[in-house]
Amino acid sequence: MKLWHRKPVVHAVTDARSSLSDDIGRREKRYLIQMAIRTICLVLAVVVDAPWPIRALFIAGAVFLPYVAVIGANERAKDDTDAQWEPEANQNEIPRHRREIGS
Repeated sequence: MKLWHRKPVVHAVTDARSSLSDDIGRREKRYLIQMAIRTICLVLAVVVDAPWPIRALFIAGAVFLPYVAVIGANERAKDDTDAQWEPEANQNEIPRHRREIGS
């Protein structure tokens, strides 16, 4: 009788995702750059005497960049290792990596 078992997943060091502090640092840096561009757009919209299409472009940058920056700052980078942590359909208990302290 042959039993069908899935092969265990073997993890390598290169499969590990970046640390949380590295990920947060990367997101903070990207957010600050986007907010600097927004500030420049706002200043240019007020200071530069340009035709209305160019001024409208600066205003659009000043208005829409905060939304894009916040969405990007709150998004954790997804990679292939995230797929391994999805619970199986017939799983009866909470996976170890999803348990909270004190539960």
